[in-house]
Amino acid sequence: MFYKTLNNKVKMPQLGFGVYQTPVDETKRAVLDAIEVGYRAFDTAQAYGNEAGVGEAIKESGLPREEFFITTKIWISNAGYEKAKASIEESFAKKLQTDYIDLFVDSPTFSVITMELTELCRKPTRLVSSVLLGFQTSHQIVLLICSIL
Repeated sequence: MFYKTLNNKVKMPQLGFGVYQTPVDETKRAVLDAIEVGYRAFDTAQAYGNEAGVGEAIKESGLPREEFFITTKIWISNAGYEKAKASIEESFAKKLQTDYIDLFVDSPTFSVITMELTELCRKPTRLVSSVLLGFQTSHQIVLLICSIL
């Protein structure tokens, strides 16, 4: 497995398995199959509706959580600090069944809450890394990676 080291020294696998458009009832099996052939990085999102399948598969695999790199994204209906915070907690505990998420991605459509989520990252949380993307009319990309090292 090849890795890239993020600015906060977290190692991220270069190859990952995404579950976009994977039917909810097939996600767990698909992720278990991916684990069996060597995948350790998984990309999901609240909007996909299949975070729970990813979490169940990782838990059922019998491998230590530390072997995996989990990425998830916030859904537009959870915009705003309180809703975003609550949805992140739900992703952790109820759906992904993990104590931490390795990478959290904030969609470009949430540029209005980027600063609020930046504050959330600065506080002691269970996010290892956070990528917050915001696009402005000038097409500039603002990228922030924060850590709780």
